[in-house]
Amino acid sequence: MKNTAERRTIRKYSGKEVSPQLLEAILNSAMRAPTCGNMQLYSVIVTRSKEGKEALAPAHFNQPMVTSAPVVLTVCADFNRFTRWCRLSNADPGYDNFLSFMNAMADASIFAQQIVAEAEAHGLGTCYLGTVTYNADMISEILGLPELCVPVACITIGWPDEEGVETERLPLQAVMHDEKYRADSDEEIIELFKAKDDYAPNHKFVEENNKQTLAQVFTDIRYPRQMNETFSAKFIELLRSKKFL
Repeated sequence: MKNTAERRTIRKYSGKEVSPQLLEAILNSAMRAPTCGNMQLYSVIVTRSKEGKEALAPAHFNQPMVTSAPVVLTVCADFNRFTRWCRLSNADPGYDNFLSFMNAMADASIFAQQIVAEAEAHGLGTCYLGTVTYNADMISEILGLPELCVPVACITIGWPDEEGVETERLPLQAVMHDEKYRADSDEEIIELFKAKDDYAPNHKFVEENNKQTLAQVFTDIRYPRQMNETFSAKFIELLRSKKFL
């Protein structure tokens, strides 16, 4: 990968393995990422075995890259390790709460993206699995995660067997606000999303799903209200069982 502006998600991998030495170097470098109070509130579960990947596959809706990638990384928001250290050091931890989960999630998310950046700098391909929070309870059980430890990101890594597809992005103006949040007009919002609406593959999504607009594909097909509410309830229940709530 030449630079981050050219990055693409890779879902197909060659049969070449990612050496343990290279993976450890990537993870060691990623651990230099900033964290809340330098507590490093994350853990990563490395899955290489055929059996391990097959066990995880249903939790990720059997997306083929889960079993075809040489390595699957599950990054967890982890306050378990720090809490145990506090207790063993005669300190009273107060991290069984939602704020602590958010701090750990931030640490884990930054760590995960640093892994992706480091892996791609070495010529590897990566793919985030957006299904991790849908079935975090299943993943937690499969990986034997303890209290105060919740999966928040999954990444497949391997040597690319495809170039990947370049996807459209909003213009910088859409996400950058000077000094205060900018109140865009309805017309300006439509203009900011014009590149997405005009992107040829998105036209295909609209037609295939018999919808009038791309927005309807998101609200009615990809991320509908009922699905969001169902998986929200599941994730909240997991947070309760892990003692974050």
